[in-house]
Amino acid sequence: DTLQDFQALVDKKNIEVKKAVVNAIINNLKTRRKNIHVLSINCLKENSIFDITLSKEHFIDTLNENLEFFKEAEMYEECSKIAKAIAVLNKNK
Repeated sequence: DTLQDFQALVDKKNIEVKKAVVNAIINNLKTRRKNIHVLSINCLKENSIFDITLSKEHFIDTLNENLEFFKEAEMYEECSKIAKAIAVLNKNK
């Protein structure tokens, strides 16, 4: 309903938010853009839409952070996808 509600999801490390971030990066591994669109947040009570973007220079750090989360959650298929994406990004540096 509000931006604070979304922030609470992020703070609680909501799995759906994390998956959306990881998938956005994986789907844009070969992009030439400096920033990619990750999420749009529709805040009903504020009657606003917020677009979340991520700079390409932060892809590896963001994937590494999420890799740790998915390891702890024992979601090994996701871990494999993330590890492959990190390898691609490191190769293209």
